[in-house]
Amino acid sequence: MVSLDDLQQLETIKVKSSQKTQVIFKHSTRCGISRMVMNQFIDSYNFTEDDLDLYFLDILNHRDVSNEVGIKFQVRHESPQLLVVKEGVVVAHASHGQINALDLSSFV
Repeated sequence: MVSLDDLQQLETIKVKSSQKTQVIFKHSTRCGISRMVMNQFIDSYNFTEDDLDLYFLDILNHRDVSNEVGIKFQVRHESPQLLVVKEGVVVAHASHGQINALDLSSFV
């Protein structure tokens, strides 16, 4: 998991998404539900760097990046939230309990 903490990384994610699926996990460190969902996600995560790139965004420490994710990828902010980026656009997103129901293998 790569820490997403710089606005310039968003352009990198957009560009890299034409070659490989990019995934952003937005997480609030103050929210128990967000922590629970993230732990479940990590426990069930079974992809390698060859499959996709996974970014972790701490929305409290990097609010500017979190806000720009919504603008750049045209997705309303939620937390926790998972965004799947391919060809420069979000092709799937989910929040809260739906995150772990999202089948990432269909985007690899």
